[in-house]
Amino acid sequence: MEYDLAIENAPPTIPGGTGVLLIHPSTGETDRIDTDFLKTDTDHRLVVSTRTTAREVAQKLDYYEVNRDTTDILDTLSVERGYSRRSSESVHYISSPDDTDGIVAKVEWFLDNHDGKLRVSFDSITELAYYADEERARDAVERILALLDEHDAVGLFHLAEEVHDPSVVAGYRDLFDGVVELGADGVVTTDF
Repeated sequence: MEYDLAIENAPPTIPGGTGVLLIHPSTGETDRIDTDFLKTDTDHRLVVSTRTTAREVAQKLDYYEVNRDTTDILDTLSVERGYSRRSSESVHYISSPDDTDGIVAKVEWFLDNHDGKLRVSFDSITELAYYADEERARDAVERILALLDEHDAVGLFHLAEEVHDPSVVAGYRDLFDGVVELGADGVVTTDF
């Protein structure tokens, strides 16, 4: 299965099973890239957020006109922080942002229970590594990439470059089929 890819300077399509790494400055504005990825040529999407709450994710999706009826959100922060939560069929929570097994299990549940073209946005690897540690974050990402491949789905994974050791960033570059880099000047470059 081919998926349209609405990212500037990137190929027009990518095959199912493709993981795309979005490398950006920690202050970089990634919302446009993320939401364009999510709303293009897809039936269902899952946003995994280790950086913001479900309410904040929903506001972003609404602002950029991503179809909420076909979007699931996995909030990893609200339970641990004691925020109010409104569970629904499309908003899911896990107990803490370092629960990598819980995150992977929810991604697998989403992929098992939805048909058609499926996209996953993971925002972000950097925050997951902050809560869990680099090794567990890398393991979770590898497991999710394997699930995307198994289900012919695609994913976009955020990574704030300057927060990680250069060797860690290089390791992630090697792990992904495509790399999109957002420069501090807003210029987007890609390598597929």
